[in-house]
Amino acid sequence: MGYNNAMCLIVFAWQSHPLFPLILVANRDEYYRRPSSPAHFWEDAPTVLGGRDLQAGGTWLGVRRDGRWSAVTNYREGETSSAPRSRGELTRQFLQGDMAIEPYGQAVQECGSAYGAFNLLLGEDERLLYCSNRQSRPRQLAAGIYSLSNHLLDSPWPKAVHARECLQALIEKPQPTPAALLAVLQREKPFADELLPDTGVGIELERLLSPPFIRSADYGTRCTTVLMKNHRGDISLLEQNYQPGGALGERREFALKRDHQ
Repeated sequence: MGYNNAMCLIVFAWQSHPLFPLILVANRDEYYRRPSSPAHFWEDAPTVLGGRDLQAGGTWLGVRRDGRWSAVTNYREGETSSAPRSRGELTRQFLQGDMAIEPYGQAVQECGSAYGAFNLLLGEDERLLYCSNRQSRPRQLAAGIYSLSNHLLDSPWPKAVHARECLQALIEKPQPTPAALLAVLQREKPFADELLPDTGVGIELERLLSPPFIRSADYGTRCTTVLMKNHRGDISLLEQNYQPGGALGERREFALKRDHQ
């Protein structure tokens, strides 16, 4: 396949539910051969919870016990040359560091050329920042429901629109559960050709990558993660992993209680 790896899809409701200021659902799409570990507390950073890319050491999505969290997707541009630094480093450094969110976002923008094309979400307490090295400056996000695929935030790709509508419907319920939220990103049927973007990878690959859940022989959705935070700062994380070909794998669930003393 002639494109960057780690194609992902994230939809999230930010300060839009009466009980949960953050509700996020994310699919990680990757080559099955790329080594990674499922969500766990890291040995080198015991307060950080997330999966780990064992090739470069970063993560696609992680959260810290104090509520600081980050997620990254790539930006699909067809054939691109490799960059000197891994995008997963952007999330890892934010989770392992203590730089304030706005200076970190600005630093990311300034060194963005060292990475392949990316989208980055940085969250902490009442602040949520979106950064990309395909736009000029970080953006503070207001309350709303957002989608982030492999183009800029809220780009109306069919799978992103579909996932956002599914999330909207679910969060209208008084107390959505992590298990119910898993269903938001499970559609496997490709969208019609006339609706697909042209990102330079050819129509066959556009079809394969068009649904929220991707299944093929060597590449596909490796896990779905649901992240929820309530007004006390307590966090729940559910991760459903998938085996090669899309078969169900291990499911992991975590509850992080904020220290309110």
